[in-house]
Amino acid sequence: QVQLYESGGGLVQAGDSLRLSCARAGAPLSTATMAWFRQAPGREREFVAAISWSAGDTYYARSAKDRFTIARDDAKQTLYLNMDSLKPEDTAVYYCAGTYKGLTQRQGDYPHWGQGTQVTVSS
Repeated sequence: QVQLYESGGGLVQAGDSLRLSCARAGAPLSTATMAWFRQAPGREREFVAAISWSAGDTYYARSAKDRFTIARDDAKQTLYLNMDSLKPEDTAVYYCAGTYKGLTQRQGDYPHWGQGTQVTVSS
């Protein structure tokens, strides 16, 4: 069983940067795909970015492609989301998720989820 714990959220101003972390406990992630999703108030949860843990291949949503970077540290078993040039519309609860399937943006493919971390971007 994989347990995931997000951290790093907070209140920032537009244009600021923030790094989210997702630490793993339990089963190793070496054969996994890991991803970030987010859910803004009143909206459905949406895909942000994914990374294949072993190869490091990445996949981004269009809204994240130029400003966000997904990365992982295998030794620390930690997933990161580096977010630059934050905008008020990036305000959301950010979730990390894991799957043993290949690179995918479909929420239903991810059985393992963290509890989420709040990111609020003020204008």
